[in-house]
Amino acid sequence: MGIFGRKRAKPSGRHAAPEVVERPDSDDVDDTDEDMESQLSETSDGPFDLADAPEDGIPRIDLGSVKVPVPDGSQVQVEMDPESGGVRAVHVVTEQGQITVSGYAAPRSGGLWKDVSTELTEQLRADGAKVSVGMGEWGLELSAIVGDVALRFVGVDGPRWMLRGVIAGPQSQASQAPAVLREIVRHTIVDRGDAPMPVRTPLTITLPDAVAQHIAEQQS
Repeated sequence: MGIFGRKRAKPSGRHAAPEVVERPDSDDVDDTDEDMESQLSETSDGPFDLADAPEDGIPRIDLGSVKVPVPDGSQVQVEMDPESGGVRAVHVVTEQGQITVSGYAAPRSGGLWKDVSTELTEQLRADGAKVSVGMGEWGLELSAIVGDVALRFVGVDGPRWMLRGVIAGPQSQASQAPAVLREIVRHTIVDRGDAPMPVRTPLTITLPDAVAQHIAEQQS
């Protein structure tokens, strides 16, 4: 089971630091792309589409569009959008760094991560980051150094969705961080839904009732 135990952790919601990932925009619509010839990333053990999700007993926080594993000893941080009052991101904080897993609408043909990773590489370098590109379990992975922070990005193309994961942590943990990130991404479940939406649209995040109530009490 890797870093995940069978005992369910009880996450606590709290406000997190500003997120470190960008969110791309596009006017393309995923349900109009009928090209099924391009290969999607294939893995035998995840991440999983909701239709293929296993009953494995791994503790996950249900965020609506994604069900993200919560390792033993980690914390869940909720980042709110001060303008809209909605949820901007949910982070899983481990000893190796802060992990953010996000789902996006993607074309039927797949291949979105390749485009997004290229754009992300260019943006990071334009911001002065030292970036290297390599191959990982699902294809391209990005490593970046921004000041004292080490970043690792992975992406997986699924059926009409793309899952992106990033871990941001101290450089002293950079050698261990990628494995922790991959383990969380590998056991994530994506609920894309059936509604058509523009490609690259972030899949909606919803909070469990207990977490939402805790945040409401904090804000009041």
